[in-house]
Amino acid sequence: MLQRPAVRDAGTRSTVSPRGAQRAPRPSPYGRRPSRFADVTFRGAAFTFALSVFVITATIGVELWTQSAQARAAFGWSFLWTSVWDPVELHFGALPFIYGTLVTSLIALAIAVPFGIGAAVCLAELLPPSIADPATFLIELLVAVPSVVYGLVGVFVLVPIVRTLGGPVSDVLGWIPLLAGPVYGIGLLTAGILLSVMIVPFIVAISREVLLAVPQSQRDASLALGATRWETVWHVVLPYARSGIVGSIILALARALGETMAVTMVIGNRPQIVASLFAPAYSMAAVIANEFAEATSKLYVSALIEVALVLFGITIVVNALARLMIAGMRTGRSAMA
Repeated sequence: MLQRPAVRDAGTRSTVSPRGAQRAPRPSPYGRRPSRFADVTFRGAAFTFALSVFVITATIGVELWTQSAQARAAFGWSFLWTSVWDPVELHFGALPFIYGTLVTSLIALAIAVPFGIGAAVCLAELLPPSIADPATFLIELLVAVPSVVYGLVGVFVLVPIVRTLGGPVSDVLGWIPLLAGPVYGIGLLTAGILLSVMIVPFIVAISREVLLAVPQSQRDASLALGATRWETVWHVVLPYARSGIVGSIILALARALGETMAVTMVIGNRPQIVASLFAPAYSMAAVIANEFAEATSKLYVSALIEVALVLFGITIVVNALARLMIAGMRTGRSAMA
C-alpha cells in the first residue's frame, strides 16, 4: 500500500504529515518548552491536597470513635435515646442535646431560607450593580463577625424582645404546645432566631453568585415569550439555579448545627425535652463547651466525646444527603433538557 506523501500548503510553511506519523510537540503559549516534570508535580500536589481532606476527616472520626469507647461500652445505642444526664451518678444520654440541636437548626432554616433567597433574588435580579455590590459586601462582612459578638447581641437585645413579646403570645396561644409555658427570654426560639441571623449571609452570598451565573439568554428567552419579570425569576432563573441554592442552604445548616458560643449564651443550657419553643434547652456543641473542662471522670469525658461523635455523624449524614439531592436535581434537569 502506497504511503500518502506529505503535502505542503502554498500559503504557509507547515507541512501536513501523513496519517500515523509522529507530530512535533506543540510549543507552549508562554514561550517555553512544555515540561513533563512540572505537569507531574502539579498533578501530584493537587492530588495530595485533595487526599488530605479525606485524611483529616478520617482522623477526626477515628479519634472520636476511639476516645468514646468507654461510653459506648457502658451505654450502647441507648445513649442516643436516653434523656438522663447525671454526672454525679454517671448516667448519660444524649437525646436532649440532639433534640436541642436539631430544633434550633430547623427554626433557623425556617427563618433564614425565605429571607436569604429573597435577598439574593433582589440583589441579583432587581437592584442595579451600583447598589447591589456594596450591599452584598456588607452582608458578607457579617460572616466574619465572631459568634461571641452575636451571643452578646442576643443576650442584650434578642432575649428582652422575646421575653416582652413572648408573654402575650403565650397568654393568647398557650393552648398550642409549641407556645405554651412561661417565657424566660432564653430558649429554643431565641437560639433559633439568633442562628438564623448568623446563617443568612451564607445563603445570600452564595445564592446571589449562583443566580448571577444563570445565562442571560435564559432570561431573554422567557421575556421574549411574554413572561413578566416575576414569572421569569420564578419559573426560569430559580429552577436553573436550584442546585446551587440548595448547596447554600446545606452549608448554612452545617454552620447552624456546629455553632457553639452564640447558642450557649441564649439557649438556657437545660438538658430537658420540652415541646414549647420558649423553654430552655441544650445543644450538643454547647454541652461540650460548657462541661468538658469540668469533667472529673473518664466516663464523663468519654460521654462528652461521644456527643461530639454523634454531632460529627449528623453533619456527615446531612452533607451526604445534600450531595445526593443536588446530584438528583442535576440529573433531572439533564433529562428534561
